[in-house]
Amino acid sequence: MEVKKLREHVKFLKEKVFFVNTKWPHFELLFKDIEALSKSKKFKNIVSLERGSLYGDISLFAPLFHRKNFKSIDCSTKKIRSRGSYNKKFVKNNKIIKIPVSKHCDYRKIKLNKNSADLIIIPNLMHHIFDHELLLKQCKKILKKNGQLYIFEPTIREIHQAPDDYFRFTPYSLKKILKKIGFKNSKHKLCGGPFTAAAYCLDQAAQYIPKNKGKEFKKIFLKKKINYFLSYEKNFNKNLIRKNTIFPVSFSILTTV
Repeated sequence: MEVKKLREHVKFLKEKVFFVNTKWPHFELLFKDIEALSKSKKFKNIVSLERGSLYGDISLFAPLFHRKNFKSIDCSTKKIRSRGSYNKKFVKNNKIIKIPVSKHCDYRKIKLNKNSADLIIIPNLMHHIFDHELLLKQCKKILKKNGQLYIFEPTIREIHQAPDDYFRFTPYSLKKILKKIGFKNSKHKLCGGPFTAAAYCLDQAAQYIPKNKGKEFKKIFLKKKINYFLSYEKNFNKNLIRKNTIFPVSFSILTTV
């Protein structure tokens, strides 16, 4: 696969699917992590648990692992699949490298061999999994000894894909769950802060206002681009009133079997 095409794929995903530069900068952490994992020589057999059916049954991150043995498992529920690929419009562009998902599978019964994967990635999916402990136990069985599991999750989001939206984890709760199941050496990263969160909520609020109304609100919000909020976040990143308080908008965890 050409390096140029891969770069264009990632750039388009960031700009037009995850809106990293304009609305949701906290997804930058996901891309940094995934790109680093894809370049690691210790991972040869990778499994991705995702919702490719939303994008026309393609795997958004498969192209980054094109030199690996990569399997993408779509874990969408029947209800979600019945709604169709309503995000397909975002990936119609020719800059998107369209690699089909490997298979569709109920997350309760993932049909993969034991001790077969070096790495499992779960990008932006855990909050849609009700029996998350069952899913993580299956991941533990699929992974080889010393294999690793990567999870990316938001801490702030609207209820979406209802009713299949169940949890908002913190890195500390998820690390305790992973330890309970038998994972070890869990390390987490944080991204975003209260100003990113404010921008996210304002963007959500704007979606509730009809086009012919709320012009003043939209004008003020649209004028304050994401860089405006990020400039505050860069300079004011510590809560001055309450100790032991942080306000990340997303986090990632890398853990080991």
